[in-house]
Amino acid sequence: MNLIFFLLYCALMIITPGPTNIMILTTVHNYGVKKALEFSIGASFAFFILLSASVIFNSLLMTYLPNIIVVLQIIGAIYMLYLAYQIFKIDKSKKEENLFSSFKTGFFMQFINPKPVLFTLTVFPSFILPYYKSFWELSFFVVFITFIACSAFLLWILFGNILKSFMDKYNTLANNIMAIFLVLCAIAISGIFN
Repeated sequence: MNLIFFLLYCALMIITPGPTNIMILTTVHNYGVKKALEFSIGASFAFFILLSASVIFNSLLMTYLPNIIVVLQIIGAIYMLYLAYQIFKIDKSKKEENLFSSFKTGFFMQFINPKPVLFTLTVFPSFILPYYKSFWELSFFVVFITFIACSAFLLWILFGNILKSFMDKYNTLANNIMAIFLVLCAIAISGIFN
């Protein structure tokens, strides 16, 4: 296995902006680090489950991949539009409890977000399964990649916390920009332009 390409692939797929990272940034901005951590823990736990399922069911899922991708694209795009709407309508003057930045939302978002699903489906057959087969080796990679994801989510929380004062000053603009990014993610994952 080419370790450099493996680590680059993991870093680029996990750290680069996507719906989960945008939600983390939005949550830090509007509800603070504690809620962003709660969301990130849910997302990390789901990511771990996705990686584990990828190892266990990889050959079965690859057989049905085209059908799964179409369903995920549709559901994921609708969910991204819903999240964009929720971000767009946030009123910072009201200190309401935010249900869409919870552990549950972070958890379930990973299963309908094509970016982590496609990543978990491709990382093992592309980089790991050709070289490693034992339960302990595969378990190590599941934990290692989950650690990379947790680290990336923490970086996004830190990034959001650093930018919080700037984003507070331009609250409506920041929320609108993040909502637009989610709409663009929804368009990209919907498969409309494919």
